[in-house]
Amino acid sequence: MNIGVLGAGQLGRMLALAGYPLANRFTFLDTTGHPSAGIGDVMVLNLDKEGDQKHLERFLEKVDLVTYEFEHLPVPLVQAIEERKPVYPGSEAIRVCQHRAEEKALFDRLAIPTPAYRLVDSAEALEAAVRELGTPVVAKSVTEGYDGKGQAVIKDPADAAEAWRSINHPRLIVEAFVDFVREVSIIAVRGRDGEVAFYPMAENVHVDGILRYSVAPMPDLDDAVQQTADGYIRALLDELDYVGVLTLELFQTRDGGLLANEMAPRVHNSGHWTQDGAVTSQFENHLRAIQGLPLGSTAARAPTCMVNVIGREGEAAKLLEIDDAHLHRYDKGERPGRKLAHVNLVAPTYDALLEKVRACAALLPDAPAPRFSFE
Repeated sequence: MNIGVLGAGQLGRMLALAGYPLANRFTFLDTTGHPSAGIGDVMVLNLDKEGDQKHLERFLEKVDLVTYEFEHLPVPLVQAIEERKPVYPGSEAIRVCQHRAEEKALFDRLAIPTPAYRLVDSAEALEAAVRELGTPVVAKSVTEGYDGKGQAVIKDPADAAEAWRSINHPRLIVEAFVDFVREVSIIAVRGRDGEVAFYPMAENVHVDGILRYSVAPMPDLDDAVQQTADGYIRALLDELDYVGVLTLELFQTRDGGLLANEMAPRVHNSGHWTQDGAVTSQFENHLRAIQGLPLGSTAARAPTCMVNVIGREGEAAKLLEIDDAHLHRYDKGERPGRKLAHVNLVAPTYDALLEKVRACAALLPDAPAPRFSFE
């Protein structure tokens, strides 16, 4: 089966690597002008160029079904493709995830708790929301923005006007800060037949808005918390009639409760640990789901940590000297803030895992020292 992938970055690359053993072929359609998958058949679609429709036609002629590796796609484009070929997940998931106000409304409708928030459309309204919610707050553009972009932390109502100017977007969502113990994520996969499988939750450590470390399964996770997260993400999967992998990022509060931050309708950075630490990776399970194949086991094989390599790469030979270390490089040029690779570390115990994580971080330029809530 020839699978069309909207987007041509490292997530698409890893989908293809997981799909080749299933005899899948891959055609990527890039809309950014900067494809980096380095695998399969890559086509570039210039959305601003008149007459570039022929590239879209060639793409549609080649593929049997379509998925996507990132959600920052023009919704009308996805909807037009949906009229010609099966698209999994459907365009409604992209439409909701692209708009933070729509996403929060969906969470509210499904009784999935979130941090207190307000929607504002002026600097004056932003200042009023800051005073109402109390400081600090985080203000985010309702559309666009990821990995810390398009947002600002406001610690004083007097700073609202400057935050409004710096974000430079006509509408913002303002969220109260949460006194959380840790950031976590739940990844689940839903098949065409409605079958759902859940991965163990991961604890995620972000630095400057970019994910650095993910540990799964979380060693001190209460079964009830996992079941709560499973219930939240199942509600989203069923409501959207979703097919494929979905990720829900959450805050865990001191009382053990969970507050939803945002969701991503795709394979996710916090699920990279599954490549070497789970029976079936998120990439293989996404491909199984969209093709109508039985889902694979999501059980963890052993404690695992994913370490993102950002900005500058370490020496591969040194990293691979670490026992049970698995290096996944993206074949991308170095640049500040750019995700270049990740290392999956697997160990029989969490103490042994933490030793490996510290050793790995010491070999990576500019990598912050890891610190997890369960230490």
